[in-house]
Amino acid sequence: MKREDVAFYSEGCRLAGHLYLPDDWKEEERRPAVVLAHGLLGIREFILPAYADRFAAQGWVALTFDYRGFGSSEGQRGRLLALEQVQDIRNAVTYVRTRSEVDADRIGLWGTSYGCGLVIYSAALDERVKVVVAQIGIADGLTSATRALNPQQVEALRAGIEQDRKQRVLTGRGMYVEPFVIIPDPEMIAFFERHFPALPHLRTQILFQYVEAHLEFSPISVVDRIAPRALLIIAAERDVMCPADELKRMYDRAGDPKKFALVEGVTHFECYEGQGMERTCGEAIEWYKAHL
Repeated sequence: MKREDVAFYSEGCRLAGHLYLPDDWKEEERRPAVVLAHGLLGIREFILPAYADRFAAQGWVALTFDYRGFGSSEGQRGRLLALEQVQDIRNAVTYVRTRSEVDADRIGLWGTSYGCGLVIYSAALDERVKVVVAQIGIADGLTSATRALNPQQVEALRAGIEQDRKQRVLTGRGMYVEPFVIIPDPEMIAFFERHFPALPHLRTQILFQYVEAHLEFSPISVVDRIAPRALLIIAAERDVMCPADELKRMYDRAGDPKKFALVEGVTHFECYEGQGMERTCGEAIEWYKAHL
């Protein structure tokens, strides 16, 4: 497997990527390609290489990249706005279609965690995508952000959004916040802390505007547009951040061909290691073999 440093532009920002080529690729041959979309705070060196390696081993081209504002890409640091990341994914699709190694009619998307909803939204808008694998993500931002909050906490959240809106309008600058203040999930914090020493640029603050954009982001509202292209949704049985029942609700809204795969006995971040990793990756590979 060969990995190439690549770059492309998304709405004027230069995005950094890695292109993985299968070992058996031959000159002038065109292969299917999978564009991988990482989750909240992710960068292309984090989680994605293990999946990209396995996809390349199957004979497919794989592209990983940093969203604008993250990793080695250009853009305002920590500008984590869902619909802008959807644009980045769609521009990544355009980029792989320019590559001489790629069959432009056989493009798949793969997204994990926040990238799950992002690839569903991207494919709903972009008919160039032939097949989608979306794992352990959200169906609806408003539901995911407020399901554990009481009415007073929801009101406080909306008050913070309004304060940030006014600051952006009056000063041109939004508020920044530590991401683990917004998402104080112990498993997520421990997982990231374990990887910070090797990937120090993984640590970043994000714009508070993320909260506003997240509440407005609803992949379930567009998932039905993907059909008749193929959709696989993977859920983890013990996932607290992205509950399986929410993903099942989104699956039920989707058209055929589709599949819902439940990985039993694992949490969100256990999907990236050991048997969880083997199961999630195996499900994706089988789906791409059947539809890509």
